[in-house]
Amino acid sequence: MSAFVNNFKTVVLLGVLTGLLVGVGALMGQQFVLPFLILGIVMNVGAWFFSDRIAIASMRGREVTDGDLHRMVDDLRRRADLPMPRVYICPHEAPNAFATGRSPNHAAVAVTQGALRLLSPRELEGVLSHELAHVKNRDTLTAAVAATVAGVLAYIAQMSLFFGGSSREGGNPIAAIAMLIFAPLAALLIQAAISRSREFVADADGAAIAGSPHGLVSALQKLDAAARRVPLHQPNPAMNNMFIVEPFVGSLTRLFATHPPTERRVAALLRGR
Repeated sequence: MSAFVNNFKTVVLLGVLTGLLVGVGALMGQQFVLPFLILGIVMNVGAWFFSDRIAIASMRGREVTDGDLHRMVDDLRRRADLPMPRVYICPHEAPNAFATGRSPNHAAVAVTQGALRLLSPRELEGVLSHELAHVKNRDTLTAAVAATVAGVLAYIAQMSLFFGGSSREGGNPIAAIAMLIFAPLAALLIQAAISRSREFVADADGAAIAGSPHGLVSALQKLDAAARRVPLHQPNPAMNNMFIVEPFVGSLTRLFATHPPTERRVAALLRGR
């Protein structure tokens, strides 16, 4: 029942996020409503078909088809009763990991070189189990759509600022202010709510796949500490919700963080939530 409620809440939040995009178009003028609705549909379709390629390309992922990492993923996906995802290593020193793809049949799991160096086999197993839980729960598509809409709203706000907002005849200055300030902030809040609600579920399901929460607990503590020291350089901050820990901890407040505090995640894992 909790999984159903969580999925229902995610669908509602995604609907609100897409509605926000259309609402921005309405504030700019009635002539923008239809184009922004079409834009929302195109973005959702694009996220459906291309989210995995975009995410992997942005992180410069290199696919691996054998070796210890590939064998570990293969073993864990069998425990989770999942198809074999593509496996990638990303050339980043910041330790992190993510999963992407529109469905379990079109999924990819990626880890950074920093994570491979930092984590023990048991900890890496916990991290990969968490990512496979996201795949099994189809969170990867949800994250991609949320990141895409949030990123486009931020881009629209920047363009409006650059071109002077709704300064032409018939324009509404209040709409410009709302577009420049409210819409991107609201998108970030909704994106953060979607992501945070999924992390606790993926943590619990990942611990079940691994057979124990302790590897994931230790990995989360290590990754959180490392994220504060080693920034993850990737071109699209709107994709932060994909990763197992927040990539830019020092630059975000808890209000806009896409992940719950690590101490809360650890506490939930240890009490068997």
